[in-house]
Amino acid sequence: MENLKLTCAIIEDSPAHAKQLEKLIHQHTSLKFKKTYRNAIEAKNHRANENVDLLFLTVELPLITGFDLIESFKKSPQIILVSSKPDYAFRAFDYEVTDYLLKPILSSRFNKSIEKALRNAQLTANLQDEAHFFVKSNSRKVKINYKDIKWIEALGDYVKLVTEKSNHIVLSSMKAFEGKLPTSQFVRIHKSYIINLKRIEKFNNTMVEVEGKKITLSRSRRDSFMNAIGTS
Repeated sequence: MENLKLTCAIIEDSPAHAKQLEKLIHQHTSLKFKKTYRNAIEAKNHRANENVDLLFLTVELPLITGFDLIESFKKSPQIILVSSKPDYAFRAFDYEVTDYLLKPILSSRFNKSIEKALRNAQLTANLQDEAHFFVKSNSRKVKINYKDIKWIEALGDYVKLVTEKSNHIVLSSMKAFEGKLPTSQFVRIHKSYIINLKRIEKFNNTMVEVEGKKITLSRSRRDSFMNAIGTS
């Protein structure tokens, strides 16, 4: 787990508590801080639940509580709930959160929470490495491991799957195929290309190089790409 790094964001209405959390995050070598949102509405508008590995979420937010916000998420990263009251702890775990921290947060307790989050992330990564699906190519079913995909390319009514061992032509639209892929690992950077984030070698504002292939990064998809790799 020593090389694992979690991108995280904070949803907290108290500037003082947000600053304390930001300090703890910056001090932890396995965490990468992304952004602080001051309330649930701001978090929803900026899709705070997407493209992060971990959310620190305060229960007692104004207007929309932390629990209500979790229920609104279609996709959820790991969540560590934060509260000034122990009363919500039992309810918190109905939402399958990673941990529940009480304010003021002690550094030692914070580090234990991060250890849990790192263990969960490692388990997920291991499962993704073994994860696979089947496609119909040349009238036969072919097993494709997610980790072996380099990129997917649009070819009219078909998509071309470029993998470590071979290429496969599959009858599918890019949109339909995109829906089958884990968003934590794949991102569409052009109307004609979806790439495996783990296969990126280098990039700039207009181009992404994936295992020697230079692919145009379209302007309309630049923000989502930067969010996906945690550099926004």
